[in-house]
Amino acid sequence: MSASWTSAFGRACGVLLDTIVRWLALSRINPNVLTFMGLVVNTWAAVLFGSAHAGNQRRLFFYAGLVIIFSGFFDLVDGQVARATNRVTRFGAFFDSVVDRYSDASQFLGLLVFYARGDRFFYVVLSAFVMISAIMVSYTRARAESLIGSCRVGFMERPERLVLVIIGALFNRMAPVLWLIAVLSTITVIHRMRYTWTRTQTPANSVTPGQAA
Repeated sequence: MSASWTSAFGRACGVLLDTIVRWLALSRINPNVLTFMGLVVNTWAAVLFGSAHAGNQRRLFFYAGLVIIFSGFFDLVDGQVARATNRVTRFGAFFDSVVDRYSDASQFLGLLVFYARGDRFFYVVLSAFVMISAIMVSYTRARAESLIGSCRVGFMERPERLVLVIIGALFNRMAPVLWLIAVLSTITVIHRMRYTWTRTQTPANSVTPGQAA
């Protein structure tokens, strides 16, 4: 019974998403606009994080979690709208990746402001470290794939980070979430560095010093 309900819910969500995508495709909206709207929504979540204090932290963090969930809508539809309107471009993929990095950074910047206003220096540093490590997870993959073709190793990518941030926001448990992201992101970066080093030891994948970024 539960499986049938689950599958029915999944089909209903798929139908709803397809309907939304068709409507957006008919509106001829540029997919890059949808991508940018995701950044705007994530910035709203960052403002909620940064505006919180001891008296309203639980409430504003909960709202921020809901806003981040809503931002996922734009991540879901921008690519589908691009395909539905035959607007899939290399620049669109590039723009999506760049905007995603800004979206990630905005969330952690909001948390950094929250901890700074609360005079919690250690968590200011931790938030800054998490912001940097999140960007490095993406950078190491992009840089590695420019050399070896594929580097899909490691666990802590953007979807996992978003799920953890949402959990931390909704349940007001952001401190342990930051620790978890910091540790797993660092492990992912090290894993990708080691994997790339191993792959570049073969003559076919070696590069000259002049090719380094």
